[in-house]
Amino acid sequence: MQATAKAGAEAMVVTHLPDVRYLSGFTGSSGAVALVGGRAALFTDGRYTAQAKAEVEGIKLVIEQRSPAALAVDWLAAAGVKRCAFDAGQTTVAAMEAMKKALPGPLRRSFFVPTDGLVAKIREVKDEDEIGLMRSAATLGCRLFEGVLEHVEAGATEAGIAAELEYEARLAGAEAMSFETIVASGERSALPHGRATAARLPQRGFVTLDFGVLLNGYCSDMTRTVHVGKGSDRERDVYHSVLEAQQAAVAAVGPGVRCCDVDEAARSVLRRAGLEKEFSHSTGHGVGLEIHEGPRIAAKQDQKLEPGMVITIEPGAYLSNQPAGKAGAKVSSVFGVRIEDMVLVTSGGGEVLTAPSPKAWIEL
Repeated sequence: MQATAKAGAEAMVVTHLPDVRYLSGFTGSSGAVALVGGRAALFTDGRYTAQAKAEVEGIKLVIEQRSPAALAVDWLAAAGVKRCAFDAGQTTVAAMEAMKKALPGPLRRSFFVPTDGLVAKIREVKDEDEIGLMRSAATLGCRLFEGVLEHVEAGATEAGIAAELEYEARLAGAEAMSFETIVASGERSALPHGRATAARLPQRGFVTLDFGVLLNGYCSDMTRTVHVGKGSDRERDVYHSVLEAQQAAVAAVGPGVRCCDVDEAARSVLRRAGLEKEFSHSTGHGVGLEIHEGPRIAAKQDQKLEPGMVITIEPGAYLSNQPAGKAGAKVSSVFGVRIEDMVLVTSGGGEVLTAPSPKAWIEL
């Protein structure tokens, strides 16, 4: 609650479900947490009576049919709270209006204090239990990649490969995929977020597989790029430049290191290879209960890494603005490569959680 007080509030209402889960253990789809002083309460509705009683310990549990957020605000107002923090980045205008209506008229104008991700900031550093869960999710992702390679062949559809991967994930215990699976082949590999389509894999060319699982509430995230058929010298050169950039950024990870310096470690390698302009996104991001969390591994990000953070390192090169070559050419100059690992920041550097999955050039 120190951060709440610093924001000029004496209490907090939390409605973003990953934050609700983090604070209370509740995994339902409708809930809110209220915090004031040394007290906390979870509010949900009757659909989740048994679930909430099984999952929530150590804090007050209130189950009613009204909106959980409205109940939370009403409870805080009844406790004498005058100023309450909320996450402005996660609260819609409609949700705010509903919470205001739960207050006595005189309080509505001054009660709410906008803040930005106070709980999300705490979530950036994982404890030992969380790290264990994230290791399991990362390990499952590595096994899935190994198994899906037998389906990666010319003529197979991107959607079919994604379906195989997702089917095996569910059989292995995943609750869901942590984001929409990316399978981008041939010239579509030049799309950084090329969702799997009905397109068929070409006789030769790159295939980018970017996917993650949701296991025990925690996300994994990894990318591997493989080649169908014999690769050209240019394709091999670009691949190994991206791999060198990725390894340089992983090596730069450590406590006290600025996020922008990790980003620059990758970017400088691609700059020397003449590929800096083909790297069109940041180097990585935090991951945990959500697939995209803080910190952001990007230029101008001065935040320092801390032990317990789990981040991705995922540089890429996307040669999408080059001419495709003469009609009938066998080798397209339009392609992309991305390589991504999950890295745990430790007291002595960084530990790659997705290390079991190979990153060397794979030609199928």
